[in-house]
Parts: sequence; structure tokens; C-alpha cells
Amino acid sequence: MKPLYLSAALVFLASPAFAQSHRDFVFGTDAELPAGAARVDNAYDTAHGYGFEGDAPAIGATSAGGNPFFFSFDAPEGNYRVTVALGGDQASDTTVKAELRRLMLETVAVPANGKTTQSFVVNVRTPLMPDGTSVKLKAPRESETEGRAWDSRITLEFDGNPAVREVSVEPVTVPTIYLLGDSTVCDQSGEPYASWGQMLPRFFKPVVAIANHGESGESVSSSIGRGRFDKILSLIKPGDVFIVQFGHNDMKEKAKDPDAAQKYKAGLIDWATKVKAKGATAVIVTPMNRHTFENGIVVNSLEDYPQMAREAAQASGAVLIDLNAESKVLYEALGEKPSLALFEHTSDYAKVDMTHHSPYGAYELAKIVVEGLRANHLRVAEAVTDGLPHFDPAHPDPESSFKVPPSVTFAAAKPFGS
Repeated sequence: MKPLYLSAALVFLASPAFAQSHRDFVFGTDAELPAGAARVDNAYDTAHGYGFEGDAPAIGATSAGGNPFFFSFDAPEGNYRVTVALGGDQASDTTVKAELRRLMLETVAVPANGKTTQSFVVNVRTPLMPDGTSVKLKAPRESETEGRAWDSRITLEFDGNPAVREVSVEPVTVPTIYLLGDSTVCDQSGEPYASWGQMLPRFFKPVVAIANHGESGESVSSSIGRGRFDKILSLIKPGDVFIVQFGHNDMKEKAKDPDAAQKYKAGLIDWATKVKAKGATAVIVTPMNRHTFENGIVVNSLEDYPQMAREAAQASGAVLIDLNAESKVLYEALGEKPSLALFEHTSDYAKVDMTHHSPYGAYELAKIVVEGLRANHLRVAEAVTDGLPHFDPAHPDPESSFKVPPSVTFAAAKPFGS
């Protein structure tokens, strides 16, 4: 029930720890500076523990913005409710992404001299585990290009025509949705790639956290070897949700191991069983189809892996979201050529990646996952954004309706935070 999520947050906010940990950042030269708040006009450094990353934005009388910019502040591992006050002297349109392009707020329009305040929850994680071991990150990918996903700070990306007055942050204890998967799930680091996992936060109210532990190139077996599932298991608690989707890379392992498919199924069953023993909910998602059309119909290119995932859900008692079946409906509803827009592609479609998705495609797939949580009546689905219509993949959103601006990159190519 909704009060379950709200009451947990309110109890935490009333605690002494909240009062000591709350932080306020103010932008704008004429903005009032409340007691204890910091006025931001500096680049990030460890001495301040906050500041702009990359190119600093223009600072006006009431806000910072005009062009996309990044703002970071130190935050230990955990969940944080971030509240942003948007608006400035000129009309603005702000999209907020966190950490590694996780979509938090979508195209918030504010008229000139107006102001609106909105909140979202950001998850911060580090590789370290309670027993002193660490997740075996892929270097240099996860330590540099994707460093924002693993460092002890929150990075906010303000896109579009942003205007930011204030940022406030507070640690919160809220239900967490843990994601584990491959490149079709993980927080992709740059355009034009995107995955449904990094779109998911946009569809939830600020009483739930999304912790995406997926990584490109991973399979069930490699995620076991690198400690990715162990990291989640060390954190997950009653009331949390574990959502897992693999298959695209797992099928490649058959060439070396004829038992790879059965090990894939056994791994999913083992994970679901361990998650349930922790009092959390396990959700197995079948791998979505690739863009593999024959005579206008999507044909399966994932061999028996979608069926193995279905059987793993049944054997373990996990919730099943059949993204494989639903993605087929989605692709075919748009048609063979129009559905190319769902996939990573060049502007003229001269080159199309038939596996990985565009931001528009990731957004549509995320809606299918949200709908799956609703259809299975999970308690976390009660925290879905108010007014979000139910989604039918047979009637997808047109590409023209997707207004999320593309992410920008730092001006200098360097390891994050160096």
C-alpha cells in the first residue's frame, strides 16, 4: 500500500541522522543563502566535496543553466532523495539525469521568473562489500568511462535549456529495486546507446530507489564470477525487489560449454531462491528480441534462452516479465522499418545496431517492465508515478512524442573525478 512507502520515508526524515546529513546547494548570485547552505560557483574538488564537472554553466541572478551542465557532490553508498528547485529569469526546460544517464525528471518546463520543485531518489554504490572483498570491475571501462556509476558521489546532469535554483539532498531509507543484466539493461555511458534500466527511475515517485548493477558484456556466469550478484545480496533487504535479465551474452557461451544453457537456468533459480530467502521479491525478465524480422514477423534469435528464463521463474517461484514476447509485439506493431528507430542507429539509418536500443527504444521497453510490475501486483508498483497511463506494446508511443534531450559529455576526456 502507498502508506507503507511514505511512512518509512517520513520516519527516517524525523531522525537525528537526517538532520545531520541534509545538505543544501544554492545557485544564482542574488539567491538567498539559508543557514548551512553552500553557494555553488566552483569546479568540483575534494576540498569542497561539491562543484561543477566539465564546463561550468552561466550563473545568473536566480539560477545556473542556459546550456547543459553537470553538478556533483560527495555522498557515501546509500539512497538519497534529491530535491531540485527549477526556474530562472528566462523560460526554461530542464531534464535531469543522475550518475550515468539515469533519467530522473523529464522535460520540466518553467515560465520566466517561475519556480517549481521536484524530487527523485538516487542510489549511490561502491564496489566494496561488507566482507572486505570488492566487485571485480572491468578496467578501464568501469573505473573511468563509467566511473560515475561506482564513485562515492552523486552527479546530476541538467539537460535541455536548464535553469537550476537549488539542490537539496537527504539520505533516505526506501524500498530499492536492484537491477542485474547486460548491455540492454545497464546504465549506458553515452549516446546514442540507452537501456531500459536507466529509463526506469523516471517512472517512479521519490519513495523508491533504482540500483542498476547491470554491465555490458555480462552473463549469468560472469556476473557470478565478478561478484555482481554477491554485492546485491549483501545489500538487499525485506521489501526490496531484484529484477534480472540475461541471455544475449549467455548464448555465446554455448560454443565453449554445451551445458551453458542449463547453467544459465540454474543460476537464475539460485539467485531467485537466495533473494526470496532475504525477504525480497525476485523478478526474472526474459531477454528482449533483437531486430530480426522475416516477412514482417520477428523471429527468435536467442535460441532456448527465453524459455529457460520462463522455466527458471516457474521453478523458483519468481515473478516473470516476458519482455521477449512483449518486445515482439512492440516491434511488429511499429513494423520492420519504422521499428529501427527503437534501436541504436546513425541519423540516416545507414548503420543500425540490431541488439542495442536508442533512448526512445529503451524508454518503450522500460514501460513494458513497469507494466509487468503492475500486472503482477507487486507492492513496489504502487510507487509508479501518478497518472502514468497503462502501456500496451501493441500501441506504442510514436517516436515523435519522445522529447528527452540527448546527454552531453565532459569537455575533457579524462578519468572521472581526476
